Amino acid sequence: MTRPVRVVLAEDEQMIRDAFGQLLDLQPDVEVVAGCHDGASALEAVRHHRPDVLLTDIEMPGMSGLELAEAVAAGGLAVRVVIVTTFARPGYLRRALDAGVAGYVLKAAPVADLVQALRTVRDGGRVIEPELALMAWDAPVALTERERDVLRLAEGGLPNADIAARLHLAEGTVRNYLSDAITKLHARTRGEAAAIARSRGLL
Repeated sequence: MTRPVRVVLAEDEQMIRDAFGQLLDLQPDVEVVAGCHDGASALEAVRHHRPDVLLTDIEMPGMSGLELAEAVAAGGLAVRVVIVTTFARPGYLRRALDAGVAGYVLKAAPVADLVQALRTVRDGGRVIEPELALMAWDAPVALTERERDVLRLAEGGLPNADIAARLHLAEGTVRNYLSDAITKLHARTRGEAAAIARSRGLL
């Protein structure tokens, strides 16, 4: 018999996390080895349990699922990442693919599809819903990491001088990053640029 797919599950809402865990544990070839409420604890669980798959939501406190996937990639951890989310935003999917995520599944999908995705990913495959993949590659806007950094802080209303201090940049450099982001997003102001980026999943 094929060994079970060992999974670390990261989801900040306990009810959803418990439901996912119970549904997956009903599968004869899936074993949930840890359930985590945020990205930091999930990263620690991956290091400790060395699962086959990290199944994570996107929006979590402290460290998002995308940042978690990026941390896994940066750390060279031997785990494949599947994101399960309600968000079909092209910016999210592009960031996920850039981080080497092997699966991107919507929460509205049947449980059988999720389980099959876990098996496929464990065995070296990739599972991205075709329409979502097309949406990601058709989206023309790609912000740099620094542009995202300054937009996040601008979104909170910080003046350029404070953003520069936070990011250890020159104030003129911050203005340049904001100008580039505003141009890419066809926005009129930095606040509008931040709002557009947030709506598209670029932040």
